[in-house]
Amino acid sequence: MYDPIFLTEEGIQKIKEELKELKGPIRTELASRLRSAIEMGDLSENADYIKAKEDQGFIEGKIQELEETLKRAKLINLLENSSDIVQIGSSVVIKEEGYKQELIHIVGSKEADPNLGKLSYESPIGSALLGHKISDIVRVKTPEGGINFKIIEIK
Repeated sequence: MYDPIFLTEEGIQKIKEELKELKGPIRTELASRLRSAIEMGDLSENADYIKAKEDQGFIEGKIQELEETLKRAKLINLLENSSDIVQIGSSVVIKEEGYKQELIHIVGSKEADPNLGKLSYESPIGSALLGHKISDIVRVKTPEGGINFKIIEIK
């Protein structure tokens, strides 16, 4: 049995849209490229054909990966999340001493994007915050030592 992949509704929708794009226009364009390359003749030294086949392999692999992700997806229901403790799907306002407050969202690894404030629950900060409450001081181990965050708010 495989572990579930935690995704928000937004994350599931993005994967479905990407899958639709890959299975539709991208596959169609790739088939057209392959047809054109085959019509050129000798396939053994046809760079266009070789590149199209490589692209086809990549696209089909990506389709399989996305389909598997959707099969294993476990929806993070933000409405069911408690605002008492940090859990997957929580939005958390944290403050490190000497810095301004920061809003982060605890998400599954497939949706993580630190530049957008989306941290995986498996990341050092995400995993350290899980299970804590407002006003808790959470220590996160880093290669340079440790960082202390105070939880200001949980949404």
